[in-house]
Amino acid sequence: MKQFFKMLLASILGTAIGIFCLSTFFLIVLLAGIGSVSSTVFIPEKNQNVLKISLSGTIDDYSESNPFIDLFSETPQLALKDILTAVEKAKNNDAIKGIYLDVKTFSTGTANVDAIRRSLNDFRESGKFVVAYADQYTQTGYYLASAADYVYMNPKGMLLLRGLASETMFYKGILEKIGVKMEVFKVGTYKGAVEPYINEHLSDANREQITSYLGGIWENITEGIAESRGINTQDINSFADRGLFFADAEETVECGFVDSLLYLPEVEAKLKELAGQTSDKFKTLSVSDMNKTKSSTKQYRNKIAVIYAEGEIVSASNSQFLITQKNITDRLAVKLHKLIDDETVKAVVLRVNSPGGDAYVSEQIWHEVEALNRKKPVVVSMGSVAASGGYYISCAARKIVAEANTLTGSIGIFGMYPNVSSLYDKLALTADIVKTNTYADIGDAGRSMNDDERALIQSYIERGYELFLTRCADGRGKSRDAIDAIGQGRVWTGEQALEIGLVDEIGGIDRAIELAVELANIYNYTLINIPSADNSLKELLQKQLKTAKTSVVKDVMGDEAFQILNLQQQAGTLYGIKARIPYNLKPL
Repeated sequence: MKQFFKMLLASILGTAIGIFCLSTFFLIVLLAGIGSVSSTVFIPEKNQNVLKISLSGTIDDYSESNPFIDLFSETPQLALKDILTAVEKAKNNDAIKGIYLDVKTFSTGTANVDAIRRSLNDFRESGKFVVAYADQYTQTGYYLASAADYVYMNPKGMLLLRGLASETMFYKGILEKIGVKMEVFKVGTYKGAVEPYINEHLSDANREQITSYLGGIWENITEGIAESRGINTQDINSFADRGLFFADAEETVECGFVDSLLYLPEVEAKLKELAGQTSDKFKTLSVSDMNKTKSSTKQYRNKIAVIYAEGEIVSASNSQFLITQKNITDRLAVKLHKLIDDETVKAVVLRVNSPGGDAYVSEQIWHEVEALNRKKPVVVSMGSVAASGGYYISCAARKIVAEANTLTGSIGIFGMYPNVSSLYDKLALTADIVKTNTYADIGDAGRSMNDDERALIQSYIERGYELFLTRCADGRGKSRDAIDAIGQGRVWTGEQALEIGLVDEIGGIDRAIELAVELANIYNYTLINIPSADNSLKELLQKQLKTAKTSVVKDVMGDEAFQILNLQQQAGTLYGIKARIPYNLKPL
């Protein structure tokens, strides 16, 4: 009996502690939420303020306010939308005299950098200044900073301007060592996503396409820097080819890349002088502060909906197992379907930033885009990558706008299944199967496929490719043969895609919105932003768990090891029938 009461007391105590912890968690989230919905920030016009954009971490296209994370984070996560909105507000606010780009190590696609550079150039045309400073510039950071009026760097800093490279890791050898062989089925000469599993080197076709788009992106980057800094592209390439990023920092000034080598207090003193600040403390506003300032935009009944499709295309059931928080699932199709009958929404801008993924899910999303476009205009705005499945879900739109450095196309399809029979032999593991029909065990990893099974799957892949061609041909108003000629899994830059008719214009999301307004034939409208993920409590908690898990894994493994783990997880999602770009492309 004594033991019974001990156990009862322990259970009661454990339950009480659990309830207390859970209540505390929800209370923190609630308080943080209340704090995040703070009153509008008011900036007195007499203030000589500077908008400080601290660039660090990963800059996605869209980021919902996350009160729980913001409560504990010193540097809240920025998104492209937040930055562009803040710059536009700062341009129209007389109390903001300039922008300070605090450039740290950050990760984002070249297309996003192009969009921010355009917004900074527009800001400068208002007569206000932009100053950039970094202890050390990465290529991404410098390409963005080069759009500033003044570019400063720490006297002991480095400018890592060295050109672009894309590395492909091949797994065939290690898979053979452990007794695993991949059964691969594909359509598309350039569809390189399967090459790491069946080759030891790049195929000639794959090397050709990588050389083409890397060269195109680098040319755009060097031309952008040259125009902003008043130097020529030959000097930029010479700096990279001579390895001058390892030279003394003075070399960056002599070559015209940096205006002066200054320490941070000296930069802040110059900023105070430019802004006309006389107080001892340097006054700045964050992107978050700027976006909380009162907007003069009037609310109208007519709406333009901007819906964000960002990440790998996966089924909703699989997305929960991936580390990355940003995934496109079949829930996006549901959100698109709801917009069809919303009479207040006159047009839709679909912002696509995806390397593709699951072919079946891509088809479901395409179906809803096509149905929506029949009812009201849909304009696609492509981010840094909108390829393979990312292009599949885009091709039904009335207009497609891409950045010059967007990676798109990759119209192709593949399937991949593991064969671990040699691993079974190494482990002396055997299996026996009883089946009722000929193909009941097709795809069983414990044995090799026979010719009939391979023929069935290859036929299925080819039908999938034919469907992909049909979707693109119908959407772009071209013949299937014409699409096939520029398809075959070939990756194109946005600039190249414009020339071959896969996109309609070069520009950013602002241009896509302008087109949507024109096509809807409206004048006054309200812009609404719709994330592709759900906002339910369950979704919120799942995001917090993924965020926590990602943070712990990064801290334990380090960034490089984390990226390898992330790639391994994505490789796991390649099994089955997929429409995906070859690899994670981060040339900057």
